[in-house]
Amino acid sequence: MKTRSFLLGLAISLPLACTAAPIFNLQYVPGTSLQAQQGFQTAAAQWSRVLSDNVTIELTVGFNSLGNSILGQTGSSEAFYRYGDVRNALAQDVTSSYDRQAVNNLPGGDDFGVLINRTANNPNGPGSEVPYVDNNGDDNNQYLFMSNAEAKALGIAPPAQSLPGCLGDCDGFIQFNSDFTFDFDPGNGIAANAIDFIGVAMHEIGHALGFLSGVDILDYNSPPNAGPYDDTEFTYVAPLDLFRYSDESTAAGVIDWTADNRDKYFSLDGGVTRGPLFANGVYHGGEGDQASHWRDQLGLGIMDPTVAYGERLVLRANDLIALDAIGWDVSLFAVPVPGTLPLLGLGLALMALLRHKNRQFS
Repeated sequence: MKTRSFLLGLAISLPLACTAAPIFNLQYVPGTSLQAQQGFQTAAAQWSRVLSDNVTIELTVGFNSLGNSILGQTGSSEAFYRYGDVRNALAQDVTSSYDRQAVNNLPGGDDFGVLINRTANNPNGPGSEVPYVDNNGDDNNQYLFMSNAEAKALGIAPPAQSLPGCLGDCDGFIQFNSDFTFDFDPGNGIAANAIDFIGVAMHEIGHALGFLSGVDILDYNSPPNAGPYDDTEFTYVAPLDLFRYSDESTAAGVIDWTADNRDKYFSLDGGVTRGPLFANGVYHGGEGDQASHWRDQLGLGIMDPTVAYGERLVLRANDLIALDAIGWDVSLFAVPVPGTLPLLGLGLALMALLRHKNRQFS
């Protein structure tokens, strides 16, 4: 546990249900209580209220005793897709000014460049932390690693997959540890000694929807943990990584796919405009949070990496704009005009670190 200040930024209000919306087909791990089932249903319904893609997402979810070492575990079904195919699908799926800007600033052609480090063929030395531009058109410049749920949103049929713990084919697996204290009713506030179950469930569903970064794979598979490996082995750039930039990568005209502690930010216009900061990775990022999140302590959205006991987690505009950019259709009323959002105050909270390791809470 750590005590940290936590700035709650801009929140959004959920709209009425859309005429079209994703359907979440939830399968329950045996032993999952009715209360937990209802909590998962509520979390899924919140996403259905702000997204308008007519797809069905298959999730296996559970709430069972897992011992006292982890808060929960989660995973997403993913597959490889050619960059050019994904870019074309994004272009055909433009429904907002956000994804129009995003698509207009994607590299043309069938490949993309990255700023990368810690590889075996780094020109600065094997495994060097010094970044370099890799734009030679190898496999890691041509392929993306995308979640099945996101592929469905883009109209791409993903391969049938399952995951350990899933009941049949699934797009994601989420299981929480019933040995921890959760609050299942955020309507009357979150108890001071409890964790917001519905908010954390929404967070995990957000990962299944595609809020992911392949930088976590580079971060883990670099010295001293493993490797180094040639850059062509890292064919795990996620669609969200196409909007991951730093000052250095912007100057080079490529995305930032490095594992280090420099600032990486979300940008729809090729890095020119600095958006919310991303986390940098568990091992080389300096803060211990997986790169598949916003930066901690800034109150950037429900995809922040930590939650406080007694804190109600809030879906924010940053979360929705990011999902909009990677192919989800967001309800017109779900992406608010800047300046119209209620401002919440400062809070001090005891942080329960929800750090993913191999997509497990620890």
